[in-house]
Amino acid sequence: MSKKKLVILTGAGISAESGLKTFRDSDGLWEGYAIEDVATPAAWRKNPQLVLEFYNYRRKNVLDAEPNAAHFGLAELETDFDVTIITQNIDDLHERAGSTHILHLHGEIFKMRSEKDESLIYEIQGAIQMGDVAEDGAQLRPHIVWFGEAVPKIEEAVPIVQSADLFVVVGTSLVVYPAAGLVNYARRPIPKFIVDKKIPYTSEVYNLTTIEKPATEGVSELKELLKSYL
Repeated sequence: MSKKKLVILTGAGISAESGLKTFRDSDGLWEGYAIEDVATPAAWRKNPQLVLEFYNYRRKNVLDAEPNAAHFGLAELETDFDVTIITQNIDDLHERAGSTHILHLHGEIFKMRSEKDESLIYEIQGAIQMGDVAEDGAQLRPHIVWFGEAVPKIEEAVPIVQSADLFVVVGTSLVVYPAAGLVNYARRPIPKFIVDKKIPYTSEVYNLTTIEKPATEGVSELKELLKSYL
């Protein structure tokens, strides 16, 4: 018998418990930086050195972080379900926890690309410096979707959500679009679950179970609930 298709949308809340801060933690500041100074195309045009320093710092933070019980719990669901994780997170904690089907909506911290040709993408573990160029001669930038940029992976994500037999949201406030709109593509009758320490406004979502707990606790409870769908 084929496994049911379980699609999981994850956000910053799941990585926060591994010590990775989100820009919503403190008045819109992200590790002490204003978003508009480090995470927009205008910031890159104005001060690319600062943007690179910010992401080099974040890359080191991710290297130092470890997956938590929520990451491992979602990976374990692959035993019983056909799991796809769609994540808003740019870290690799899902991969390190053992999940095998992951779509990164907003890019990946361990990749860099040409600032001119988005298809020229390279792996990066250390720092990107000014003067580091892609094979087209253009400066390399983080392979991250900045605020104000299009989210090309959303087109890949929509049919995945539409095909789900079960849909789960973990650790996201459902306010960053277009990712937040994915919940609307889940077929109306299917079971849906939201795990977050503060459940967002979701009155229009049909057949919804809410688990108002941090990701590590909530995923454990989620796994118990999902057993009834095997």
